Amino acid sequence: MKMDTIIVGAGTAGLSALREVRRYTDDFLLVNDGHWGTTCATNGCMPSKALIEVANAFHRRHAMDSFGIRETDALRVDIPAVLAHVRKLRDSFVAGPESVPSTLGDRAISGRARLLGPDCIAVNGDTIKARAIILAPGSQPIVPRDWANFGDRVLTTDSLFEQTDLPHRIAVIGMGAIGVEIAQALARLGRSVAGFDAADGLAGIDDAQVLAAFQPLLEREMTLHLGAPAELEAQNGAIRVTGSGGPFEADAVLLAMGRRPNVEDLGLDTLGVLLDDDGLPKLDPTTQRIGDLPVFLVGDANAYRALQHEAADEGHIAGRNAAPNARAQSHCRRTPLSIAFSSPQVARVGHPLSAIQDRSIVSAEADFSRQGRARIMGHAEGVLRVHAERASGKILGAEMCVPAAEHLSHLIALAIERGLTVSEMLAMPFYHPVLEEGLRGALRQLQKDLPVEVGSDLSGCESIGHDALD
Repeated sequence: MKMDTIIVGAGTAGLSALREVRRYTDDFLLVNDGHWGTTCATNGCMPSKALIEVANAFHRRHAMDSFGIRETDALRVDIPAVLAHVRKLRDSFVAGPESVPSTLGDRAISGRARLLGPDCIAVNGDTIKARAIILAPGSQPIVPRDWANFGDRVLTTDSLFEQTDLPHRIAVIGMGAIGVEIAQALARLGRSVAGFDAADGLAGIDDAQVLAAFQPLLEREMTLHLGAPAELEAQNGAIRVTGSGGPFEADAVLLAMGRRPNVEDLGLDTLGVLLDDDGLPKLDPTTQRIGDLPVFLVGDANAYRALQHEAADEGHIAGRNAAPNARAQSHCRRTPLSIAFSSPQVARVGHPLSAIQDRSIVSAEADFSRQGRARIMGHAEGVLRVHAERASGKILGAEMCVPAAEHLSHLIALAIERGLTVSEMLAMPFYHPVLEEGLRGALRQLQKDLPVEVGSDLSGCESIGHDALD
């Protein structure tokens, strides 16, 4: 059998590639191993945010007394009902992707594909040739082999949302963005939670000052064991988890140690290209092409930026470049943006501080513990740090742990994408009272340290000097 184009994997990247491939041919095959609901919709972005929303709503009771709302101690959380709610939402999100095989008919098959070369795959015992192949096999949670002996007491994000109830004591191993999000949500739902990580960081934070502001806020809700690998051992029917700062007795352990690209047995070794220690080929992220072959590697599987919007872009790029007679056109990648939906939210946009601290930059920060709108909301905490190029005044990057960081970070990303200067951002209107006024405060500090003021004359309008008005 021979097809024009084969797509391996029906996650976000694969479906994005499919959309582009269908623009130039109906002679394609979509091969998918496992569920068709995509990682994001099934056990990633969407169900985790549903769980977080419930947890934050329940946690909000602690602030109600200061608002004059009494007797909130009567509120209780029904964990089985919460998980059922999350699954109900999740099932509605996955309905679309799950309908793909029935929509495509014989152009979509379930099975594990393996490359036999740059123009051929094997799947379900059949050999299929193709002019172009787009690989989007996704990823899977990292689970150390010796920890598998603990059976279903070791959870991952692939299994967490299938639980009908949760034990009281849970250790979360891996305090990256996902680990922090889920650990805090579980703590806010009344579970006793401890977080472990071999590194000293949290939520992927790069800026030491942002980390210093965020860590004590998270430690109000759980015990953190950072800076040493976690070790597990069975003890008296529980799991004893040991890291830095002593042990924690857990009824279950949630692993959030990252995800591994699904490239084992994919057959990348048949392509005749050099593979790194992780079994991955060198890849141009602007074309997604492997060398000069008609083979493309996209999404989580290439370990470039394992984020949903990046996966969608990569599928788009590969689908365009896989077209007949298409040249390997380089596509501009978006401004880097990452968000952890903790409370306060953590976000980084543009260049991280570690990548630009050797350049001539100016930095400024806004303390949200005094920010007017944040105080009204009962969420006055965290810090925002912004960095600009000294010579030009252009915004280079920012990192933050503040309320509504998901919105502030998009505003800054737009400024970076458009090459705006500090002065040009200050020329924009900032309504009152809004959280964005905190960003304006940081920009005003930056403006004072820049040698040249350009842009609107209103960018020089300074703070009035009163929290209620600034």
